[in-house]
This record gives sequence, structure tokens and C-alpha cells, in this order.
Amino acid sequence: MTDRFRYLRLLYRFPGLLLHTVLSTPLTVLCQTAPGRALRFGGRTLSEIMLNWWAGTSCRLFGIRRQMRGRLTVGAQLIAANHISWIDILLLHSLASMGFVAKAEISRWPVIGFLARVGGTVFHQRGSHDSASGAAAAMAARLSEGGRVAVFPEGGILPGEGVKRFHARMFGPAIEAEVPVQPVMLRYLRNGHSYDDITFRPGEHFLGNFFRLLMQAPCLAEVYLLPPIDPAGRQRRDLAAETEAAVRAAYAGEHPDG
Repeated sequence: MTDRFRYLRLLYRFPGLLLHTVLSTPLTVLCQTAPGRALRFGGRTLSEIMLNWWAGTSCRLFGIRRQMRGRLTVGAQLIAANHISWIDILLLHSLASMGFVAKAEISRWPVIGFLARVGGTVFHQRGSHDSASGAAAAMAARLSEGGRVAVFPEGGILPGEGVKRFHARMFGPAIEAEVPVQPVMLRYLRNGHSYDDITFRPGEHFLGNFFRLLMQAPCLAEVYLLPPIDPAGRQRRDLAAETEAAVRAAYAGEHPDG
């Protein structure tokens, strides 16, 4: 069915997003510097508060309302989530400050790429063993220093519905740094039903998807923060399998308390 209101939404959302980008982005970036990381309000740094606000506002400008369940573990952790859309990054940044591991192409995306670099994203070149080894070392170092690192262990935004296989190599840094893994389930809903058209359509590039989502009808983003998993005594494959199983169960509707 044709959405008769998509251009009307673009008419008011695009100026709002442009204003948000021009005015809010420089301020948010400025707060990511040393003074912003040093100032604390209510136990949170100014840099994290601003990043959370920026990302949450960006989601709302795309018509996305967030519903969260569970709690984010305090301290160093590896956050492992299923991957549906590039907006997943904004959703997770609206919860807390975290460094992502992402494909190198994202560093060249407008606005998103710039903020990813400022936020400390670890970029890697797909298919490059040296790049993957360097990314793993950077992840382990950040985790050992007490930071959060977020990964999408499916290896990218893959076609098809549901949760895909989690790759074990993404879990090595958590074992090396001896920090917990927190599984996170992401899902988009519209009118109570799964909304999968938020992902890339076949042959669709970033800008095409960007403007299509800017015109989309409102939808709900479910973010389930599942109980953390202790990596002690586990192999990468076992840790990946247990994390994947937790996310799959939540996606299927079996929601354990976080």
C-alpha cells in the first residue's frame, strides 16, 4: 500500500534533522573532548549525556520511538547485538557511550561516520586478516581500560529476517580482557508486527535508505538488555553460541528479566 504521507513527513523531518545536525552535532562533538569527559552530573559524564541525547533525538527525527527492557551492566563489557539497520548504532548510543567495531566504509558516511570516529569506533577492513587482528587488539585494550565495546557478531546487515549466526572471533577480546558479555536484542515493530523494511533493500545504498527511513511512518524500536554472560573458562565458540541463543530467545518472544 502506498504511503500517502511520506513526503509530508520529509517536509518537516528533514529541516528538523538539518537543524539538529548543524546546531547539535558540533556541541556534542565538543563535549567528547577531555573537559566533557571530566565533567560529571549525577554519576555520568557530560560527554555521555550529550551523546545519549544526540542519538536519541536523531532516532525520534526518523520517527523511531524506543522501548527498553533490562539494565546495562556497569563498567567494562562487550555488548553483542543483532544487526538490522544502521540506526541500531544510534539506538545503542542513546543508552550509553560505547565504542563500536564497524566496517571501514562507515567512516566515510555523512554525519554518522564523523560521529563514529569521534566516538572512538574501531574500523576494520572486511577480508583483511591484519585489519581484523588490529581491531581485536584495540577492542581488548579498550575493555582492559574499563570501556564498553559494542559489536554486531552477525558480521554485518545480512538479508533475511531474524537473528543470524554469531561469529566467534568477535568474542575473543572479552575473554582476553576478562570482562562480561551483555547480549542485546534489537527489533523494530509497526502496528504490533515485525517491521523488517527498515533494513537495506536489495541494491539500496546508504543515502537511498537514509531518505526512505526519513519518510517512513513511525515505528517502535525494542531494545532488550539481557543478563550478562561471564566469559571465564569459556572458548570463543561457546561464548558466541550462548550469546546468540539468548538474543534468539528474546527475539522469539522469550524475554528473561535483565
